[in-house]
Amino acid sequence: MPIGVAVNGAGGRMGRMLVQAIAAEGDLMLEVALERSDSEFLGQDAGLLAGIGQVNVPLVSQVDKTTADVIVDFSVPAATLSILEKTVAEGFGMVIGTTGFDGAGMRDIEAAAESVPIVMAPNMSVGVNVAFRLIETAAAILGDSVDIEIYEMHHRQKIDAPSGTAVRMGEIVARTLGRDLEEEASYGRVGDTGERTRQAIGFHSARGGDVVGDHTVTFAGEGERIEITHRAQSRSNFAAGAIRAVRFVANKLAMKEKGLFGMENVLGP
Repeated sequence: MPIGVAVNGAGGRMGRMLVQAIAAEGDLMLEVALERSDSEFLGQDAGLLAGIGQVNVPLVSQVDKTTADVIVDFSVPAATLSILEKTVAEGFGMVIGTTGFDGAGMRDIEAAAESVPIVMAPNMSVGVNVAFRLIETAAAILGDSVDIEIYEMHHRQKIDAPSGTAVRMGEIVARTLGRDLEEEASYGRVGDTGERTRQAIGFHSARGGDVVGDHTVTFAGEGERIEITHRAQSRSNFAAGAIRAVRFVANKLAMKEKGLFGMENVLGP
């Protein structure tokens, strides 16, 4: 039996890419395509909207009953949180690629993960997750001998900053070096900021054009610097990672396991 998948935010750019990716996989079946109640795409066929031909799954704003096993969500925090209760009630698994949650939102997701399996990651690209591991290694080796700055750029429509991926990079650095990110994070600089402290972890965000996502972590030492960069040229790499996450969650459902997982769990050692 194919794994039934519901896509929340199916009318968006990432949602359409997910519809394409699901249709290309023989072991997956698109069951539901969700959009907000005021979306201009409601009623349209998800496959036609995604440019792959009719799949007989219209975009809807809510669903009462479905055979879907896993909900994939690349939307906005409010939309993600609005379906958590149904996720738990129906026993769905969930893959969350949405970013920008506040503390209360994260607590809601953690509570849901006590009942169902959830994979949550700010970036599901396999390449980005390789970069995460490289950043951890570099931070562990270089320690407090370097200054660390994180740069990111995204398309002009992105509404949160720094990006969830940049924040995760900062979290990895802080955890590796035993620093408190809330205390040491510095978000851009203007005016007379004084001399940089070694403990600071700098963040810089740029928005423009149709940039899918660029991230660079710079380890700047005396006489040399190391830069670890990932550039996303297409959303297809995010969709490929999400497909792997869907299969991971479906397997957890089959084994009746629950919990909150990251892409490091999906990709393994």
